[in-house]
Amino acid sequence: MQQTDPVSSLKGVGEKTEKLLAKLSIYTIIDLLTHFPKNYDIYENICPIALLEEGKKAAIEGTLVKEPTILAKKNLTILQVRLRDASGSILLTWFHMPFLKKSLHLGTSYIMRGTVMRKNGMLTMDQPLILSKEEFFHRLLVLQPCYALTAGITNNGLTKLMKQAIHEIDFGEDLLPLEIKKEEDLMDYKDAIKAIHFPKDKEEMLKARKRLVFDDFFYFTAAIQLLKQNKSRTCNYHKIIFTEECKKFVDSLSFSLTNAQKRVLLEIKQDLESAYTMNRLVQGDVGSGKTVLAELALLASGLNHYQGCFMTPTEVLAKQHFESLSKDLEPYGLHVLLLIGSMTAKEKRERYQLIENHKADIIIGTHALITEKVVYHNLGLVITDEQHRFGVRQREALAGKGTFPHVLVMSATPIPRTLAIILYGDLDVSIVDELPASRLPIKNCVVDTNYRPAAYRFIQQEVTLGHQVYIICPMVEESETMDAENVISYTQQLKEIMPRNITIAYLHGKMKPKEKNEIMEKFLLGEIHILISTTVVEVGVNVVNATVMMVENAERFGLAQLHQLRGRVGRGKEQSYCIFMTGMQGKEVKERLEILQHSNDGFVIANEDLKLRGPGDLFGIRQSGTIEFQLGDIYNDSNILMQANLAAKKLLEKYGENLFIKFPQLENKIGHYIGQISL
Repeated sequence: MQQTDPVSSLKGVGEKTEKLLAKLSIYTIIDLLTHFPKNYDIYENICPIALLEEGKKAAIEGTLVKEPTILAKKNLTILQVRLRDASGSILLTWFHMPFLKKSLHLGTSYIMRGTVMRKNGMLTMDQPLILSKEEFFHRLLVLQPCYALTAGITNNGLTKLMKQAIHEIDFGEDLLPLEIKKEEDLMDYKDAIKAIHFPKDKEEMLKARKRLVFDDFFYFTAAIQLLKQNKSRTCNYHKIIFTEECKKFVDSLSFSLTNAQKRVLLEIKQDLESAYTMNRLVQGDVGSGKTVLAELALLASGLNHYQGCFMTPTEVLAKQHFESLSKDLEPYGLHVLLLIGSMTAKEKRERYQLIENHKADIIIGTHALITEKVVYHNLGLVITDEQHRFGVRQREALAGKGTFPHVLVMSATPIPRTLAIILYGDLDVSIVDELPASRLPIKNCVVDTNYRPAAYRFIQQEVTLGHQVYIICPMVEESETMDAENVISYTQQLKEIMPRNITIAYLHGKMKPKEKNEIMEKFLLGEIHILISTTVVEVGVNVVNATVMMVENAERFGLAQLHQLRGRVGRGKEQSYCIFMTGMQGKEVKERLEILQHSNDGFVIANEDLKLRGPGDLFGIRQSGTIEFQLGDIYNDSNILMQANLAAKKLLEKYGENLFIKFPQLENKIGHYIGQISL
């Protein structure tokens, strides 16, 4: 069986299963085998009930001390028993399984396994698995793969398909050069694929994972370096001099620039006035004042009679930048224009003409800026906001609208500098690492679900004071496998709790762009008081009136992502608050979230998170806001990223132009990653 054969080649995969697997982006055998476990279930030794930790899976052994009882609530059948060992007792609950009553006998000893929870101050387990001694000891300390699933596909079913595919597939040649495998002490690819799904122990799984993560990073960093090599430094066709008006603009600001802003502004100024075209990333925490640097660069560009454009990831953000820049820059005689996809054909045609005839000096917009119909006149500067939302090719498509214009990209994703230099290898890196003194630090608290009534009272109080609130949930719809809050049912529940004069709406990624824009604009205008959302607000707009951010199931997010979400508040003069609510109270969860409680600095958080979890920690939570790799995570696996980057650099230096002659198998693979970077 070949890697590219359809997944329907496997026994047991009919038309129905094939369609279900497609929902998981599994179409071929190799798609299946690279659908890696998201985690592993490890059966550990039996734990005394008194030592159980909330939020963790555990096996217990004890005696039934009470006859099983069956309760009926609406359409729900609830079976409950109490199990006791020498250290204490625990309540066990099963839903829709009344038939179990016949097999549960008072005074009999059982082994049960499930997730420990606390309800009404008592330890409980819902839907625990009942195991015989033989079953339990057969599974003890074995790593069972747990996969991302969709309705109709079970973990057991997927596991069987994995075993069949591994047994029948022809893995072919290992693509990674032997010299790299030896130097980095990496296992063979086919062995790594087998071991990542069905490892003998944790040590073998980590070795397999290292090999697969290394591959991911090696091909990616080689692609980045090749892109950089092929992009030799270009002569500056658009010398942009910072005039006296630029100084007046800085002096007219209602605040003083921070030292970090001044330093980065000087770097941008030197680039624009130098002999070579600027190609710079400005990385700064949420609220560090990157936008004013973009404004100054656009002002300088316009005053030097060049067009400048500013591309943002959302229409709402584009409109907000348009309003702000129009007010700030038009007094200097510059015409600011908005171009977005939702405009009518007539509106677009009018704007195309204004751009082509240089009747517009600064153009703000979304992807609409790079359509074929847009023809710029003497484009000198291109700025893209939120770098990770646009690929290299999109930046180049915009830059390609002019003759080698200067390129400035901005990102609020907190990435340690060493990693940023690798990830954005085709750019010079500047970091705005200081917040304006006028900003009130956000007050943070990490709480459990018992705090929810108090949180709702606080939210109501803030809305009564005229402020707005974000509530973040990790899911869109209910899932059988996760107990996470979801935006749709959460919104319905909150509407029943809050007074009717409080307007509540929800927002999630599956909504149509038009719907999302309408909701965000209403929130921006203050027509919505509480916005319940998934992480689509992570790259949002500047709602200065929003003072509260509450994140449900905070333990399910990476710290960098939580910090990004927190950045949606604290943008006005009023004190802002962030409530991280967690359904788990384990020591590790508490330690992680307390990093956020004690710091509002994104770069400190990124580095502390890295130290706390350590490289290669498989069970960490994937961060967001950066390039998505198949298995690797730039935070958890930063050491492998640096190793892979160095290995790619050495190989490119050693073989240069002969690289693909020496290793022809690398051409398609690295080419594929160049394509990925470009998307």
